[in-house]
Amino acid sequence: MSNILKIIPLGGLGEVGKNMMAYEFNNHILVVDAGLMFPENDMIGVDYIIPDFEYLYDKSHQVDGIIITHGHEDHIGAIQHVLSRIPAPVYGTNLTLGLVEVKLARNGMASKADLRPVQAGSSLQIGPFKVDFFHVCHSIPDAIGLGITTKAGLVVHTGDYKFDHTPVDNWPTDYAKLTELSTRGVDLLLSDSTNAERPGWTPSERVIGPAFEQAIQNAPGRVIVATFASLISRMQQVADAAVKYRRKLAFVGTSMVDNAKIARKLGYLTVPDDTLVPIETALSLPAAQVVLMCTGSQGEPSSIIGRLSAGTNRQFDLLPNDTVILSSHPIPGNEEAVSKTINRMLRVGANVIYDNIAPVHVSGHASQEEQKLMLNLVRPKYFMPIHGELRQLRRHAALAEEIGLAPDKIIIAENGQVVELHDGKLKLGERIPGGYVIVEGGTIGDADPDVMREREQLARSGIFVVNLSIDKFSNRLLDDPEILTRGFVSADDAGVLVPAVKKRVVDVIHTGGMSVERDIVDVVRTFIYNETKRRPMVFVTMTKV
Repeated sequence: MSNILKIIPLGGLGEVGKNMMAYEFNNHILVVDAGLMFPENDMIGVDYIIPDFEYLYDKSHQVDGIIITHGHEDHIGAIQHVLSRIPAPVYGTNLTLGLVEVKLARNGMASKADLRPVQAGSSLQIGPFKVDFFHVCHSIPDAIGLGITTKAGLVVHTGDYKFDHTPVDNWPTDYAKLTELSTRGVDLLLSDSTNAERPGWTPSERVIGPAFEQAIQNAPGRVIVATFASLISRMQQVADAAVKYRRKLAFVGTSMVDNAKIARKLGYLTVPDDTLVPIETALSLPAAQVVLMCTGSQGEPSSIIGRLSAGTNRQFDLLPNDTVILSSHPIPGNEEAVSKTINRMLRVGANVIYDNIAPVHVSGHASQEEQKLMLNLVRPKYFMPIHGELRQLRRHAALAEEIGLAPDKIIIAENGQVVELHDGKLKLGERIPGGYVIVEGGTIGDADPDVMREREQLARSGIFVVNLSIDKFSNRLLDDPEILTRGFVSADDAGVLVPAVKKRVVDVIHTGGMSVERDIVDVVRTFIYNETKRRPMVFVTMTKV
C-alpha cells in the first residue's frame, strides 16, 4: 500500500457550481458532493451542466460512499446522474438526504438509493476514511463540513460556510470542533472561495427578516417572493413575515412545493396549517391577503418569474399592484437576464424589490475576514482554495499569504488536476478530464464547441434554406426553387430578397458543374451579405426525381 491520498477535483474549481471532489486512498474512494451548474449565456439549449466524473466509471466498485455537505443544487443537482453509474451509499444530514430523496424520486430512483443519515458532531468510518462531521452555518439548515482522516494525514473540507453569530435556525458554525481538529494537526485545508473578493464579513441572515416584514406590510396587493427552491431558511423568514401580517402563504412550482413539504415533515420549516394554502386557494383570495413563493430569481425564461415577466405563465398573471421580491444575488453570467426580467415586471406596473435597493438577500458564503478566521482556527500545514472561479481561488490564496502561510504551502488547482498528500507533503499529481458535461432533456454528453457555435450563429443571424427538385437524368430544375427563412428577415423584406436569390440559384444550376450544391451556397451567402451585411446559415437540399 502506498499510503498516498489523492485529492481529485471533478467540479467546482475554476467555476461557480457543479461542486464535486473525490478522495482516493489505497484503492478506496470517498466522493464529496455531486452538484450542477447553470449554463453560460452562450450555451443555447443546455438545461444544466454536471461534472465530468468519467475518472470514476471503471472505479465505481472502489467508491465506499458519497457525502453530500448540504442540499443546494450546486451540491446535489447531479446526484441522479452519479448514482446511475456509481451505486454507492449516500451520506448526509436529515434535511440534505430529504432533498436528495425528492430529487431522486422525480427521476424514479428513490427506491434504489442507499441513503444513510449522519449527524453534525458525529464521526464515521467509511472504508479507510475516518470522517468527522461538523456543523457549518450556511443559507440552508443542516449544512456540514468534514474532517477526513487517513494514514496520509488529516484533511478539513469546509463545504459552503459562513460565520453567522445569529443564524435563523440559531445554530452557528461549530468553532469548538474546528479548534479541536486544529489541535490534532491539519495537513490540508480545502475552503470555500466564493466570496474571496468581498471584503469584511458577510451580514447575518437576521438582517433579511425586517426587510421582508416591511415589504409585506407596505404591499398594496400580492407579494411574490422569488428565490432558490432549496433556500429553506428563506422560506422560514417569508413564512414568519406572512404570519405576522396575517397573509396566507402558497408555494408555487413543483420543486418549491416538494422541498417545502419535506422540510416541514422533518421539522426544518415551521408554517402554521392555517397560514399555508394551495396556490388555487391563494389565487381566489383578496390580493392583499396573499404571499406567493416561487423560483425564478435568476431570470430563467422557463421559471415562474421568467414566465410572469413575459406574460406566458399559465396559472396566473402579474398584476400592476403586485410586489415582487427577488431574494437572491445573480449568479455570475446571469446579471443581464435578471436585469431584463426586472425591467419587464416594472413595465407591467409591479413593484420590484431586489438586493440593490433593500436587504432582501445576504450571501451564505464567508467573506474575506471569515476566510481568514477559518485559516486561523484550523491552522493547516497546506491550503487549497476550492469552490470558485480562478480569480476567486487566487484571491483566497492571497488571503492565506496575508495571515502568514508560505506561498509554497498553497496549491491552486482546477478541475482535473490531481493533488497528492504523502508523508506530510503535498504535490501536484496527474491530470484527468475535468470539463463540462451538458444535459439537454434526456441527453447527456460533452459540450461540443462546434454545436454551441452553430446554435449561437442560428440565434444571432437565422437560417436560409433552399429546396430544389432536380431531374436525375438531365440535372434540370423541375420546379422553382423553394426558399424558407427563419429568424433572418421579415416577410416584407423576404418578398424583395427571395426572388433575387431564386434567380441566382437558377443561374448556377443552368451553368452546371461538379459541385452545384456548394456553388449555390457560396453564391447565396455572398449575395445575402452584399444586400444585408448579415450572415445567416445557408443550407441547400436537393431532391433528384
